[in-house]
Amino acid sequence: NGKHVQWLRGKDGEVWVWVMGEAPGDKPYEQISEELIAERARQQAQKEAEELWRQKEAEITKKFRDAMAQEKAKIVAEKWKIETEDRKAAKLEEEKIQEELKKREEEERQKGEEQIRQQEEIRAKELYLSLKQAQQHSQHSDDDQEWEEQLRRSKAADEERSHKARRARDEYRRQSLRAIQKGRVAGLSNLFQETSLNKDQEIKLNNNSANPLLSLSAASSNIWERPSRPFSRDIIIRWFKEEQIPRRAGFERNTNRIAQWFHG
Repeated sequence: NGKHVQWLRGKDGEVWVWVMGEAPGDKPYEQISEELIAERARQQAQKEAEELWRQKEAEITKKFRDAMAQEKAKIVAEKWKIETEDRKAAKLEEEKIQEELKKREEEERQKGEEQIRQQEEIRAKELYLSLKQAQQHSQHSDDDQEWEEQLRRSKAADEERSHKARRARDEYRRQSLRAIQKGRVAGLSNLFQETSLNKDQEIKLNNNSANPLLSLSAASSNIWERPSRPFSRDIIIRWFKEEQIPRRAGFERNTNRIAQWFHG
């Protein structure tokens, strides 16, 4: 349908990309990651601390409410028993006891708040370390999967090329023997060229129908297409530079060093 993808390019002619953390004013990725992890740990610890404090406060309130009720009931009972006792003195005594209980309640509240605060700090550190370890494990797992996928694709491409080369050689030998037997050696070259051309067209058709993105990209860019068989050493070198080096074929993983096993 004529549609194609066209990437924006910079002054250097390369595809334009924006990397988070490299623009003016951007924070480094590591700093943003650290801040997000610390904030998540802090929020989780704060949430847990609030729940603990609600439970602690309910316990403290109930404890001193019951104590005040018991003391008040005791004072009332004593007042009824001792009718001659000065009611004012009894009231003062009640207020004194209530103030003492309030003082003790406040002290226990402060003690409980300090315990919750310490637990919150410890919990925040535990959550931070846990989230950090999970992030590092995820990054290592993603790197390993990407490398294994690249290696799998490279091996599959090598096997496909070897298979095509074997088929071409077998076809050439078969046609050569048939031409020799029938005395038509002169027509062998044209026959093989037509066979190779048909097979190349069939392979290209299958590849394009299996992957519409590849056919779209091929229609939109004038890239070099290698022949079905290499005619010279220069063509092999050109194929490796243009197709295999961008896939990091022959390089050590995550480095720019040539692998020891590579013999190209």
